[in-house]
Amino acid sequence: MALALRLLSRSKQLYTGQMILHQDNVIPARSYSKDAAPKALKGDEILKNIFLEVKNKFETALVILRKEKITIDPEDPAAVSQYAKVMKTIREKANLFSESERIKYTIQTRTQDIPDARTYLLALQEIRAKRGFSDDLGVETLMFEALDKVEKEIKKPLLRNDKKSMGLLLAEFDKINKKQEDLPKYEEQLELKIAKAQLEELKKDALEAMETQKKREEFKDEEMVDVKSLDIRNFL
Repeated sequence: MALALRLLSRSKQLYTGQMILHQDNVIPARSYSKDAAPKALKGDEILKNIFLEVKNKFETALVILRKEKITIDPEDPAAVSQYAKVMKTIREKANLFSESERIKYTIQTRTQDIPDARTYLLALQEIRAKRGFSDDLGVETLMFEALDKVEKEIKKPLLRNDKKSMGLLLAEFDKINKKQEDLPKYEEQLELKIAKAQLEELKKDALEAMETQKKREEFKDEEMVDVKSLDIRNFL
């Protein structure tokens, strides 16, 4: 049961924090919110609605996890792909953000008051690094080179409210996007990377749980099972 709860916590991490942030009466409204902005509510009503929304989404995750087979084998690409598929299904059924949408929200909230383009790009770089993502495509370098080119042309730092000069920068970014043929696949690769990391955590949790159980007198003569053979649906 402990292992099953660990799995639920992984899926729950996809939305518990989001649900609190998702209330437009707590934070500024954002254009890519999945739900329409609610009317102003009193404090108790806000908390009640948050609780009910989290509860409903948690129950939605449970229904899916009871049906789908998950193999705890982070080294097996098929198992990682299946886990990612299950998490994606949970997001879609429960109307949750994908990782790229969560990053988009972080970028918007962290950069909305930044006046210049260079500080903005540095903030994007910091967000990427803190999330542990590598820039395998070298896009950041190309973006800074594009900014250097535009600032050299306008002979001053580029401010984000300078629509004409920002248009020049966006045109350079469009050229970068056209050169990066693998960009449409990036989100899928990102989801697989996250799925593998979560499976590694689940495997670690399962091994620790079994080691703890083995120390108990009634289980000391039992052999530990292969983590890959565990069917979490039996514990839900």
